[in-house]
Amino acid sequence: MSRLGVKTILTDIEGTTSSISFVKEVLFPYSRAALPEFVATRGHEPEVRRWLDQVALENGGLCDDRMIVEVLQGWIDADRKHTALKALQGLIWRAGFDGGAYRAHVYPDAPAQLRAWHAAGHPIYVYSSGSVAAQKLFFAHSEAGDLLPLFSGYFDTEIGGKRETDSYARIAAAIGRPASELLFLSDVVEELDAARAAGLDTVLVDRPDDYAQARQGEAAHGHRRVTSFAAIDPER
Repeated sequence: MSRLGVKTILTDIEGTTSSISFVKEVLFPYSRAALPEFVATRGHEPEVRRWLDQVALENGGLCDDRMIVEVLQGWIDADRKHTALKALQGLIWRAGFDGGAYRAHVYPDAPAQLRAWHAAGHPIYVYSSGSVAAQKLFFAHSEAGDLLPLFSGYFDTEIGGKRETDSYARIAAAIGRPASELLFLSDVVEELDAARAAGLDTVLVDRPDDYAQARQGEAAHGHRRVTSFAAIDPER
């Protein structure tokens, strides 16, 4: 149970704790290449079929799994934030992580500060467009080791889109804390706008490795801006 008045931290992953390039250049290509065989061999499993059927229904009732795979690969290419795609990617990425094909990138300042916040009594949650299963895989197999013990919970787009104000209100309710006691960290200004509209405190994480053009002044929409987790004071 967190102490009264101690900020609860809600963090994004891609572009915030970790580089955008790792997701786009490692994880996305891996899932795209693995999709055909994955669907052919595991498409009958209820956990997989559920999501394939959802994609089929949303695309006019596709009945051929090969066509569903093509739709999903198109979504990967377009970086579409669809819950079914993210769930299936999470299942595929598990094989890569478990087989040691890669470790999840994290900026060195992120695990150091996450550990410090955890030790100071700040509950830490994750909110990402990737599925909860994928989030857990990511942090369990990070370059900094298993970071799962640092987190109190996880949210994905099943609770709502990341640019929708209601999503952050639902997260605050699920955590059981007033929105004003939550601090949301993200690299996406529009997500921060939505969180602020719900009453959350916000910080724009503007990583130079991910954003060559610094988002300052009007581009930051009034959100506090940092380039490293080390510069974040949750109680500021």
